[in-house]
Amino acid sequence: MMPAWPMRRLSDALHPLTALPTASPWNYDELADLIGDIPAVDAAVLVGLVPRDAGLQVLLTRRTDSLRHHAGQVSFPGGRIETDDHGVVAAALREAQEEIGLGPELATPLGFLDPLITITGFRVLPVVARNDPDLVAEPDPGEVAEVFEIDLDFLMHPDNLEQVAIEYRGRARHVLQFRSPPQAPHQRIWGVTASILFNLRERLSRMDMEAA
Repeated sequence: MMPAWPMRRLSDALHPLTALPTASPWNYDELADLIGDIPAVDAAVLVGLVPRDAGLQVLLTRRTDSLRHHAGQVSFPGGRIETDDHGVVAAALREAQEEIGLGPELATPLGFLDPLITITGFRVLPVVARNDPDLVAEPDPGEVAEVFEIDLDFLMHPDNLEQVAIEYRGRARHVLQFRSPPQAPHQRIWGVTASILFNLRERLSRMDMEAA
């Protein structure tokens, strides 16, 4: 069965690797009162797409409960960009190798999504890549509790994404959250991870509208 999302179509919806996005985070206004004037820390994550017979899958992890930031949450492999990283892509690949054993030869970077900001003060640059389906993940037990895949079709369907209200620092806030995925019903995909996937869906939709 051919994947429902051809890799070429996905690549065309991204910022090219030769044009690192420099715009302000697309969700900055929503979180401005939490972040204030503190300079954001640049971070990179790897949005890995795995071609399977049933269609493209998105590789996700669940962070260990002992981590300082976003403990126990579903996330993409990633972390802060270090001074000795040779750019955003190199940082994303390094983090993926450290966290799940994804060697750089097993990932083909395709492009960038739009940067976003987190409530913990990170300016996240998502790097989308094609992951080799033969990868056997080796999660770092200090950082990653689980590695799993979710069907891209499920994550791109508008009916599977909702806004939920949470209480944070004295007022109600709305965050994105996916409905329980059939492949992993015990996993809660929300917050930053859901926002990154929402941005991918929005970029695909805009591209389709412009082509119509």
